[in-house]
Amino acid sequence: MKCFFSYLKQNCKWFMLIAACGMMMAAVLLLNEIAMAEILYGLLLCAAFLVVVMGVDFFEYQKKYGKLLELEKTITVELSGMPRAAGVQEEAYQTLAQELFEEKNRLENEGLRRERDLMEYYTMWVHQIKTPIAALRLLLQEETDVDGEETTDREEELQELFRIEQYVEMALQYMRLGSETTDFVLREVALDGIIREAVHKYARQFIRRKVSLRYDAVKQAVITDEKWLEFVIEQLLSNAIKYTPKGSIAIRMEESRLIIEDTGIGIRAEDLPRVCEKGYTGYNGHADKRSTGIGLYLCSSILKKLGHTFTITSEEGVGTRVGIGFE
Repeated sequence: MKCFFSYLKQNCKWFMLIAACGMMMAAVLLLNEIAMAEILYGLLLCAAFLVVVMGVDFFEYQKKYGKLLELEKTITVELSGMPRAAGVQEEAYQTLAQELFEEKNRLENEGLRRERDLMEYYTMWVHQIKTPIAALRLLLQEETDVDGEETTDREEELQELFRIEQYVEMALQYMRLGSETTDFVLREVALDGIIREAVHKYARQFIRRKVSLRYDAVKQAVITDEKWLEFVIEQLLSNAIKYTPKGSIAIRMEESRLIIEDTGIGIRAEDLPRVCEKGYTGYNGHADKRSTGIGLYLCSSILKKLGHTFTITSEEGVGTRVGIGFE
């Protein structure tokens, strides 16, 4: 119906012209004293011929419209299958469409090339920055060994260096996750080994913030990627420690779910549905100026790609409980 009304609108001026010509011819014939019956008969024959011509023309119009609708589904990929131009005006429109299509492809290819170059540079930078970070850590540790004691200033320096390492690792995983291919290697691994590595990495943080850890050995093997899952657990431990000024963090297994639960400040109810959105920091994030809103987004995205489930429940002032499902 839309096509029919469009056809009438496009050709209405011709219909009006034909009607005006018919009326003028009928008036001339009447002035020449031709019988009204003969005039009406002639007009009826002309109208019948006009309807046939209009039907054929509308059929061609509808067929061309159908081709354009089909082309609309693939025009972002290819521009072949354009209906034959009926005149120089349509030919000019098709030429413009072809030029726009070629320009779009050029801009897309240029954008992809720039993105690839940036990804290669940032990946290289992240790997290169690890060397001076490791060297700086060794220097700080050597100074501590020489002095025989670890001062408060030295402890602060080591903590800041640890944060730098966290941010660098997060940037690397963020870029890897956004690449066209990931290096997932799924195999059966012992969950306890991954958890112990993550806990060992954050041992200094537990001691410094005086947060106790209750860890019950899970004694379970799961099908996952060891490196990516360890990164997720590290991020969850980092969040738990960051938002637990005092209290404890518990790690345990409940059926087929790994639970990490803290007694920290919790998450506001209005923030909870959005904590896994990229860049969303919520009320706690605004209070902590260092929050990026990327950690939980990465955890959620990684676990989704690994085929694991991810849940977060929390009560403000009571604590937060996150679960990783290996069903």
